Amino acid sequence: MSSRRLNVFSHCAKSPWFSRTWSDNAFYSEYAGRLVLQSLGNDTTEEYWTLRKSVGLFDVPERPVEIKGRDAVKFLNCVLTRPVDKLRVGRGSYGLLCHQGGGLVCDGILFKLAEDHFWYVHADADVFLWLVAHALDYAVEIHDPRSWVLQVQGPKSMAVLANACDGGAPDEFRYFDAFQGRMGGQAVLVSRTGWSAELGFEVYNMDPDVDGPALWDHLMAAGADSGILGCGQASMNIRRIEGGILNYRTDMDWNTTPYDMGLGMFVDLESHDFIGRDALRNASKEPRFCGFKCEDRQIRFGSSVILNEQSVGRVTAYEISPYLECGVGFVLLDSSEFIAADGFSIADRDGVDCPVELVELPFYDAEKNIPRGLDPVDGKIE
Repeated sequence: MSSRRLNVFSHCAKSPWFSRTWSDNAFYSEYAGRLVLQSLGNDTTEEYWTLRKSVGLFDVPERPVEIKGRDAVKFLNCVLTRPVDKLRVGRGSYGLLCHQGGGLVCDGILFKLAEDHFWYVHADADVFLWLVAHALDYAVEIHDPRSWVLQVQGPKSMAVLANACDGGAPDEFRYFDAFQGRMGGQAVLVSRTGWSAELGFEVYNMDPDVDGPALWDHLMAAGADSGILGCGQASMNIRRIEGGILNYRTDMDWNTTPYDMGLGMFVDLESHDFIGRDALRNASKEPRFCGFKCEDRQIRFGSSVILNEQSVGRVTAYEISPYLECGVGFVLLDSSEFIAADGFSIADRDGVDCPVELVELPFYDAEKNIPRGLDPVDGKIE
């Protein structure tokens, strides 16, 4: 992307490692007020297979908010749909924020750094202002830690972690664990999480004045023997669809409830009061979101889902899967009653109807054995 084209996103914040990914061939978009590296200009399918078979380094835009203080747990119980009382220090947990009407404000991962100290790493929404607005009656401080994240994802990622950590990686580092340490002399938070449905970890700078190029170079050197490759988010997007990972704003938004999205397991209506609980008690519990498969045709985001010549929903995500050798995507239907129907179609980019099959998510590895580092029953890559 030329400098002139990049000026379209001049209002967006650039990551600390921007200088290591920038080129005239790179392609960017905007997310959460930050510049998103969609592609370095390489072949997306090649990057996808790097992610599946080796290891990729991704510059991604999710951002943390810091919640700290005597009432941190009490406050988080008020805003999150699941209580956090039992979350242990050094662990993360997927958490949803809802508004009073039961719709989703955002989703993210809550990390417990100390008994009264948390980071909530969230998607594309103004979570900072939402939390500040609801913190008035609580003894908490809400801060922007000015942290960015790098994701190291793929089956060889743990070898990279062992090389990258000053003094070596922890002896035990389980799925959704997190620890504070140093890489190349710089303070970082490392979590066993990611957006790829692959084995991997994420690195957050703890110092706002991080030497970004040095941290990027350090991770690339740590992964040299593993064949690490800098990758764009376009290749990760294919994999997150296969893995059934949702994206706020495109797949779900202010007008969808957790139940609409099949996320009811992350709502606890009985153990605590939280913003949106009353509305969710009365909301339909049936999901109207699912996956679909089709021929490897080109389908536009936002296309109508057709049943009996009537539009009954829309496409929220779509890619062609190199592994499954077909088109895969998500649909949000107007009503849960359509889930059990047959005979759906979606017009491709040429306006030709493409039959689609609705499927449960994820497309494979339902037990999440791959990101847990276990031998998957299905989805194994030789």
